[in-house]
Amino acid sequence: MKTKQNTYYFLLLLVGMLLCSESFYAQQESQYTQYTYNTMSINPAYTGGRGRLSVLALYRNQWVGIDGAPETFNISGHTPLGQTGRVGVGAEFTADKIGPTTSNIAAGNFSYVIPFSAEFQFSFGIKAGVIDFNLDPDKLNIYDQHGLDLRNTNRMMPILGIGTYFYGKNWYVGVSTPNFLETKYFDETKVSTAKQKMHLYLITGYLLNISDEVALKPSALVKSVQGAPLALDISLNSIFYDRFNLGIAYRTSAAFNFMTGFQLNDHFMVGYAFDYSTSELAKYNSGSHEIFLRFELAPLRYRSIRRGTGPSF
Repeated sequence: MKTKQNTYYFLLLLVGMLLCSESFYAQQESQYTQYTYNTMSINPAYTGGRGRLSVLALYRNQWVGIDGAPETFNISGHTPLGQTGRVGVGAEFTADKIGPTTSNIAAGNFSYVIPFSAEFQFSFGIKAGVIDFNLDPDKLNIYDQHGLDLRNTNRMMPILGIGTYFYGKNWYVGVSTPNFLETKYFDETKVSTAKQKMHLYLITGYLLNISDEVALKPSALVKSVQGAPLALDISLNSIFYDRFNLGIAYRTSAAFNFMTGFQLNDHFMVGYAFDYSTSELAKYNSGSHEIFLRFELAPLRYRSIRRGTGPSF
């Protein structure tokens, strides 16, 4: 009986590991290489920051070649309201598949901008929504099911997040947590094998205009969660003629990333990223792929992909 019980614990532990991130630590939020284009998902204070209606659809296929590896689909939209544009509203939907688990997240976002001066502004935002979490044991390859009682688990849980943004014409710094509510996904063995913990994000970036044709955008994202070491994403994008960009990035102890994007016209942009694993997982996968399509309604004072102010660049 003790052996069967230990097997049960081990299976649930594996599921808990699958809920973690690239390095099998406790990162449980959706992970994006092109986070500078999908910032609202991690910081609600960015809502409306593009200065126009902006809709983005993103698909990520992680660790290609590993059965049950994470797949993420995210669609979001946000816009400023009123003549001043100080209020921003947005909505997003995220579908995550990791092994035998699926998570569907629907949330609404709100932000408000406080202008301190012509060179410095501050915004804060809130996120509220729900997570629909499902564990399907039929998708597990179990060596010996005898004596085990694995049930389909479905949980509906609230999420509540907050964020702040400080920015000027060519720089920004943001601190946020997309969800500060700690929730257990399942705990049938009285051992907390899968628990949603609060994640804290620090994001920063700078725009350096080299010439009228070329600009550089260095940026960084620091991710922190209890029980795991800090994770750091560092990226550098080069923008040419306000239309085409090439970038490289590094995720500590996890992957090298290569990015490219093209502004098709005033309304549409496409982007692609490839991650090459640098951890032990490199032996078992052929990399990760991420692609997005963004649609925007240009305002009367149209701003290019690099000449904007604040978080819009």
